[in-house]
Amino acid sequence: MTVRRVKFFDTTLRDGEQAPGNAMDPAAKLQLALAIESLGVDRIETGFPASSASDYEATRLISRHLVDATFASFCRAVPSDITVAVSAGGTARHQIQIAATGSDIHLEHKRRISRAEGVHEVIRCIKHGRSLGITDISVGIEDASRGPDSLLRELAERSVDAGAQTLVVADTAGALLPVEYGQLIARFRSWVPESVMISTHCHEDLGLSTANALAGIMAGADEVQVTLGGVGERAGNTALEEIAALLAYKQDATGLYTDLNLEGMYEVYTLLRHLISLDEPRNKAIFGTYAFSTAAGMHQQGMLRNPATYEFVQPSQFGRERGMFIGRHSGTSVLRHLLSELHIEVDDHTLQDLYHTHILDRKGDCEDLSVVKARLASEFGSAASISTSTTQSGTQ
Repeated sequence: MTVRRVKFFDTTLRDGEQAPGNAMDPAAKLQLALAIESLGVDRIETGFPASSASDYEATRLISRHLVDATFASFCRAVPSDITVAVSAGGTARHQIQIAATGSDIHLEHKRRISRAEGVHEVIRCIKHGRSLGITDISVGIEDASRGPDSLLRELAERSVDAGAQTLVVADTAGALLPVEYGQLIARFRSWVPESVMISTHCHEDLGLSTANALAGIMAGADEVQVTLGGVGERAGNTALEEIAALLAYKQDATGLYTDLNLEGMYEVYTLLRHLISLDEPRNKAIFGTYAFSTAAGMHQQGMLRNPATYEFVQPSQFGRERGMFIGRHSGTSVLRHLLSELHIEVDDHTLQDLYHTHILDRKGDCEDLSVVKARLASEFGSAASISTSTTQSGTQ
């Protein structure tokens, strides 16, 4: 089977930064951009240069320091926005992303312009960008998921005819099911030549951004727009690490692959959290605090024998470690495991006493195995070496 490489467009610095509390100064954005580049993404969106001096400076800095990744800047369908973006980032390796209005509700209530006016302003800006020397122009069709095909097709075909090389199909409000978004991408694919890149842009309002993005690339999209940890407007965007994991683990099923640096992702996400003071979620896929941890007795019994019993994604592949915790739902198996490591033998009655003391009588808190192991060693006066690495069930 032929497999197809999916391109990654990271918009952490633009759409991710738009969420409340996520603003970064230019120096921080440069630091994060270089870290994201180290993951192997194809393109990094620097921000919206015409919106502020900060985004202008961030675009200027990032455009001068990226080595492998290309960069993009966001512009409204206003010629002066494009002029400012080119002033900040130049024309080399610079994609201009022009925002198009893709639905009647946006045309009527947000923009207060007609369909014809909405199409005309985009075409005018594509031509303006080309006149400034920009050779990579993307049209991001906002709210395409709620737009009529008649408008979407006209935007797509006329944008390509005017010189756009990429069309971004945005599910701006996170309104579609995966099957619906996949069908929408397939229609776009049928409207334009194969040489035109189609990019997904999905939001998490119904918890479907990753599923929708996957449906989109399986339906023919070439590129997926993502953010680290899914940060972004409202409920967020498609998470970089989730799509990367899907492509890494489901290549045979999807016919798609990625060559991103998976192992470095958590370190870069940790940098993002530091820069914007973002709390780490407990249970988010891949990046959650306890994404690779368990405190359940039945699960621990299996994982102590073979981690694959409850672990499909390998934590080490994403720079994470496996964790085991003693909590109220743990069982005697984990106690036997710790006692065995300490070379302590107990009868069944003593084991039940230990179970009540260390597990059953807990009020809901949990502790790492290494903590409980140390307590058992102290309780029994064991001189055994206490190895935190072994108590985490071979953390790799």
